[in-house]
Amino acid sequence: MADKKVGRISHYYNHLGVAIIEVEAPFSVGDTLKFVKHGTGEELFQQAVDSIQAEHKAIEKAEKKMSVGVKVDKLVHENVEVFKV
Repeated sequence: MADKKVGRISHYYNHLGVAIIEVEAPFSVGDTLKFVKHGTGEELFQQAVDSIQAEHKAIEKAEKKMSVGVKVDKLVHENVEVFKV
């Protein structure tokens, strides 16, 4: 199965290690996300989703058109594309 694009990074909070994802397709806690550099297709890293937050509340599933925070293991930049693997 091909990876499915679920969104892109709109902001990264370095002091928290949290990426804000503008969601284009649903993903859930437990899914593995792949972070890909925009324009080059270079894979930066993959990781499982441990938690998702929307408006400072924990949720289990991110839905289309939401803006959610996800704790990430590595630094990411704006416009990095996010795929579910």
